[in-house]
Amino acid sequence: MGMYRYLSETWRTIWSDPEYRRYLTQLRMKWRRERAIQRIERPSRLDRAHALGYRAKQGYIVVRVRVRKGGLSKIPPKLGRRQKRMGISKIKRQLSMQAIAEGRAKRKYPNMRVLGSYYVGEDGKYIWYEVIMRDEHHPAVKSVRS
Repeated sequence: MGMYRYLSETWRTIWSDPEYRRYLTQLRMKWRRERAIQRIERPSRLDRAHALGYRAKQGYIVVRVRVRKGGLSKIPPKLGRRQKRMGISKIKRQLSMQAIAEGRAKRKYPNMRVLGSYYVGEDGKYIWYEVIMRDEHHPAVKSVRS
């Protein structure tokens, strides 16, 4: 087995064990105090980042995006309908939380291309994803592609 296979098995082991999971959640509580879209130095799940095309070189960045959990809430109309007909309950988002996180990262860094994203954690209020992005016009990236 290669190194990345061992890394992915370790990740699965950590998330299946409740003690490890609790410990990691406590460590990640500091993420709540960060910005919603936070650029980070290196990915926390190297195996997933590598599978999505990440390379540890200039032109590639990793962004941790925080998305609020819960359903879509709409402002109800003021008068004239019973609750069932108001059209505010049971409304689902058209995009997944992961797609929302990728879109927010894309808006923050418009010159970068989103390669993919993966789940890194959640608590009662937020879900965090790490988004791998690449600058298509960076000389270090251009030299590899051509």
